Amino acid sequence: MTDRSQQEKLRQHFAHRVTTQARLILETWQKYLDQGEPAHGLREDLLAANEKLLKYARRFEMQDHETAARALSAALDTWGEQAPIDTHIRDAVQAAMDQLRHCTLRQSDENEETPPATFLRPPIYLAFNDTEYAQRIVRLMEFFGFRTTAFASPGDLENECARHKPETIVIDVDFGGDAEGVTGIETVERIQKNHETPVPILYMSETDGSIATRLRAVRSGGEEFFFRGLDPGQLIEKIETYSYANPIEPYRVLVIDDSRAQAKFMENVLKKAGMHSRVLTDPMEVVEALEDFSPEIIILDMYMPSCNGTEIAKVIRQQDHFHGAPIIYLSAEDDTSKQLHAMSLGGDDFLTKPIDPKHLVATLHNRGRRARSLLALMVRDNLTGLYNHTHTLHLLDTEISRAKQNGSALSYAMLDLDCFKKINDTYGHSIGDRVLRSLSLHLKQRLRKSDHVGRYGGEEFAIILPDTGLEGARTVMDEIREKFSELRQPAAGTDFTVTFSCGLAEWQGESAKELCERADNSLCSAKEGGRNQVMTAQ
Repeated sequence: MTDRSQQEKLRQHFAHRVTTQARLILETWQKYLDQGEPAHGLREDLLAANEKLLKYARRFEMQDHETAARALSAALDTWGEQAPIDTHIRDAVQAAMDQLRHCTLRQSDENEETPPATFLRPPIYLAFNDTEYAQRIVRLMEFFGFRTTAFASPGDLENECARHKPETIVIDVDFGGDAEGVTGIETVERIQKNHETPVPILYMSETDGSIATRLRAVRSGGEEFFFRGLDPGQLIEKIETYSYANPIEPYRVLVIDDSRAQAKFMENVLKKAGMHSRVLTDPMEVVEALEDFSPEIIILDMYMPSCNGTEIAKVIRQQDHFHGAPIIYLSAEDDTSKQLHAMSLGGDDFLTKPIDPKHLVATLHNRGRRARSLLALMVRDNLTGLYNHTHTLHLLDTEISRAKQNGSALSYAMLDLDCFKKINDTYGHSIGDRVLRSLSLHLKQRLRKSDHVGRYGGEEFAIILPDTGLEGARTVMDEIREKFSELRQPAAGTDFTVTFSCGLAEWQGESAKELCERADNSLCSAKEGGRNQVMTAQ
């Protein structure tokens, strides 16, 4: 590859990152326009997304997007934190969105007289031999805000992929052919040739697949290979994993190094890599930094005047919450036996100074990815993917401490599915599990990233709403309740709807246990008052 073609490929890659972020903003605004009223946290979500867009546009020198992001930032500044969105504000934001949409059009859109709003987010394509199942997934995904299209033949799928690159493709291994074949993989192989960056593929198969089939699936861009299908709710969660609208959160990295020059170098490397960092030159401040910053990865200098790295590692490991956080030692020490001894005392890796920035970033990504996977297994419920009971209470304690420190509002909700035993008795526990997963996905879709959702136990869920007063929380939970009651749950040739009851309490300076009790009492009142409603604690 020539230098010119390599530069062009990098330019296209960076342009894709900017336009993806722009489409995320446009999609967020489009949801508001469709619903007719601002969703909970709309302004905060737009501010955060636009700040990232402005940063990307500056870095990659995309002036049109930078100008549009500045216009949107100015429009959002006129919208106060608690103020309603009036006509003047809405028009200002809409004008900025129109400017952003104009510079975010795909080349294929520019040839059309009226660019369709559906291109704000790349589509998800389904290619199943069972058309009835495909249409059911389409309806369910549209309910959760995805733009989805199902195809009946490989030719139709290829033609549409040539026109518009999808976000993800979910396809049967034998799509359009006989049950023993791999026509679906062959179709994907042809599709991938038309795109510089591969489309994430989720394969479905009626057989467990030979190693040859699975290898061919991987080589064609297969990220997942499911044997005998998935529950629709689980499938949607998997699709969301490969969605551009579900970006990976930056890693939080704590650096402890007494050398200011070395610490500054590390800070610059991490910033360029898109990670959040906190740098300490005094290791005696580590306990406060752990509490305030809650790092996911810790980088430790081995030899410091007041203590050494292995001693600090022991202090960190004494706290249960950081027992699994990767600790990476930094030192000029090149004696392998000493490095291994240091790692046996609480460390996970050893980097020798001077440090190659690429090596450092690659190490952090590898360690961080694995740490997040292990943490998810520890703190999340297996069935729903939500936080488990213990971790939910830990997050509530954390948010209470933050609210106490900042003087901010905090609300806590407990909800319970109505007549859930009857659902299990009538349709079976597998359908009951599906209902639990659909509610979990619905909650994650409708709440902010700063909100915390946990499965409290059985059919009971808990929601922590930081920076939210009682009335705001009630509005949010009531909207979620109404929307969920409209979702049709398929079962044995029929379908049914499910409702839930919710109890709310606003933190008033009490302990987490007392706050939970007040919310639980409100939930009992909602149940006794006829179910399918939200009750608040006075």
